[in-house]
Amino acid sequence: MLDIYAGENAIKTIKKQGFKSDVFSSFLGASGGPKWFTLFGLDKYLFGEFFKQRTQALALIGSSAGAFRAACFAQRDPVAAISRLAKYYSETVYSDKVTPAEISSKARILLAEVFGSDGASQVIHNAVFQAHFIVAKTKGLVASERKALQLSGLLKSYAMNRVSRSLLRSQYERVVYQSVHSHLKLEDKSRFTTHHIELNALNISDALLASGSIPLVMQGIKNIPGSPKGMYRDGGIIDYHFDFKIENPLGLSLYPHFNNKPKAGWFDKNLKRTVNPQNYTNTVMLAPSDAFIRSLPYGKIPDREDFTQLKAPERIKYWKTVLSETERLAEAFADFVHKQDMSVVKHL
Repeated sequence: MLDIYAGENAIKTIKKQGFKSDVFSSFLGASGGPKWFTLFGLDKYLFGEFFKQRTQALALIGSSAGAFRAACFAQRDPVAAISRLAKYYSETVYSDKVTPAEISSKARILLAEVFGSDGASQVIHNAVFQAHFIVAKTKGLVASERKALQLSGLLKSYAMNRVSRSLLRSQYERVVYQSVHSHLKLEDKSRFTTHHIELNALNISDALLASGSIPLVMQGIKNIPGSPKGMYRDGGIIDYHFDFKIENPLGLSLYPHFNNKPKAGWFDKNLKRTVNPQNYTNTVMLAPSDAFIRSLPYGKIPDREDFTQLKAPERIKYWKTVLSETERLAEAFADFVHKQDMSVVKHL
């Protein structure tokens, strides 16, 4: 049902201290669009029960869909917020000849629904659940809104990444929009230039939208207030599933993910390249089992291809079934926390 993996140091820590919320100092949320629906039940349980009474700071680090989830978790009622995200995302319908402008416009509507009247302010000022939205600042052809030029830049990125991930530094910089209370520090062996910018009322909406602005699919976000001038796009370009070491805050990272094979960046999706195991030594990963995935409609988890492969009513029905079925993952995790049976934890 639910597979639980842990890095070497994480296993030692939870065996010594027990599996409890206080051993975690950070929470990771990856890119992946509607693949996130597989984690919906877990998200509600984690922030409705597991972390509910928390008083220590928890760094919520997300790119793209993971950033939108972080924006929910840092609100006063995280379960209501994540439920709004699931509802409006799953029910989104586009025209037959959809354009990047239409997708971006509907993403802004989604963002407004997620924040509601006061959610953005709650995220900005939350000292316990500290949001971090990862965004990619683009340079050169990938910064262009002209499709042919942008595509040429992306093909160049793909070619360079096959040689070395570090070559992408010439086209992308990492920008972390973060809580005013945060002292996040990352160590990245690829040495991407990384900017840390405090979230505020002027930049939070653009920063969150930029984190999910998929190249070619959506419009980029230009000149985010209080940020270096330029074009900002999906944070998953650099940090798709993450391959960095969190130096601060100290402690373990909890990482609900839709599979157990994380990829560093967007251009690594179809490569055999793996992440650095040392960057996951302090990580506990929760992932739906293969058996759970096979039990879902179509025997797979949702993805963006569903928008084009399925008619809207069929897609929405399928996605809502998945959202409902993920309650079983929450029940499995709650049972694990109650029993503290460490024998089921696998090495990550």
